[in-house]
Amino acid sequence: MTGRTHLASVDEVPERGSLLFAVEDPHGNADEIIVVPCEDDPGVAAWVNRCTHEAQRLDVGRGAAMRDGGIICPKHGSIFDACAGDCDNGDAAGTTLPEVDIAVELGEVYLTDDDYELLAEDGDDDEGPSSTSHLSL
Repeated sequence: MTGRTHLASVDEVPERGSLLFAVEDPHGNADEIIVVPCEDDPGVAAWVNRCTHEAQRLDVGRGAAMRDGGIICPKHGSIFDACAGDCDNGDAAGTTLPEVDIAVELGEVYLTDDDYELLAEDGDDDEGPSSTSHLSL
């Protein structure tokens, strides 16, 4: 990937949840990334959508469960800091989520990570895939 790809506006990122995007890695493998709210500037962060413990999806299509600025793994309850990706509890303690590079300009979130390319939906060459923004507890 070169340059940047528009993902969403910062306002579209749920206060307690995530937006989910289908991507392709440099080897042509399908993967997922999530954009979550973060208290640090610029107000959002992006991570690969997998717990570091057992590759469990953090957002299974309904938005990642979040509490007190943390992303909760639905399988074992490990909590990852939404801004730093670090985990200090449960089975994933001592690990960090793989970060995805994004940029925020004028309230819009762009994928800038050279390791990922946004996948388009079937028949939609100009827009990225639908994302989920539902609140999960």
